Amino acid sequence: MTTITPTATHPSQGVPTMRLTFGGVLRSEWIKLRSLRSTVWSYLIVIAIALGMALLMSLSMVNGMSGGTDISGAPAGQQHELVMQASTFGVYFGQLVVGVLGVLVISGEYTTGMIRSTLTAVPKRLPALAAKGVVLFVATFVVGAIANLGAYITSSIVFGTDLELFDPNTLLTLAGGALYLALVAVFALGVGTMLRSSAGGIAAVLGLLLLLPTVLQLIPADWAHDIIPYLLSSAGMTMFMAIGADDAAIVGPNAWQSLLVVLAWVGVALAGAAVLLKRRDA
Repeated sequence: MTTITPTATHPSQGVPTMRLTFGGVLRSEWIKLRSLRSTVWSYLIVIAIALGMALLMSLSMVNGMSGGTDISGAPAGQQHELVMQASTFGVYFGQLVVGVLGVLVISGEYTTGMIRSTLTAVPKRLPALAAKGVVLFVATFVVGAIANLGAYITSSIVFGTDLELFDPNTLLTLAGGALYLALVAVFALGVGTMLRSSAGGIAAVLGLLLLLPTVLQLIPADWAHDIIPYLLSSAGMTMFMAIGADDAAIVGPNAWQSLLVVLAWVGVALAGAAVLLKRRDA
């Protein structure tokens, strides 16, 4: 009778171990972001707002604002400045849309329970948060740049001025508006991670962007008005609208200082999100 001896399997002959890479996490987060219906609608709304606001503002300026003088015969420099104002006017409303999207990107996973799968696949957790932030930032910046470029072309056509896309101030202003939208989205991601609630996160982000500046303006105190230029929305608007302007005519920090203020807001939100994501259970 023949005895069959089982062959021992060497560990190297087993199932190969898959090594988790940050590139893989990025691809996963990109798939999740573009598969969300809210992402597509949010970005389409950002583009529609930018084009619509640029068209309305340009038509109002060309036909004479508030019954004033028709500015179609104004100097070219003044017209270009008005074109840039109309082109970036939609950013004020677009920030609200990307703020809501930034919250939903993370809060939606807590609502559906997908966050458990995400954190199981990425046990260290922080790479998952970083990947979400990178993907959201890049996608929002690209959409914001397309929206601002389309708004600039629309305004230029209405004003009948030549396109000055290669003018440094034009490029910096359009890119600055897109950068601000991307940073607001990442800031909202941090807030949403800390609160883990769609309603709470959206209320907090919109409150910081809209309500807080209004409340401070209503307070009859110097300290309240001194704080306003350093709020996220106030610094963000100065970040790109003050490019090329005289620093002496700007109240509060200039364009580059405002960028640092916005980065500080984003950094605080992400730091709080990272700490709480590591300490709390899914």
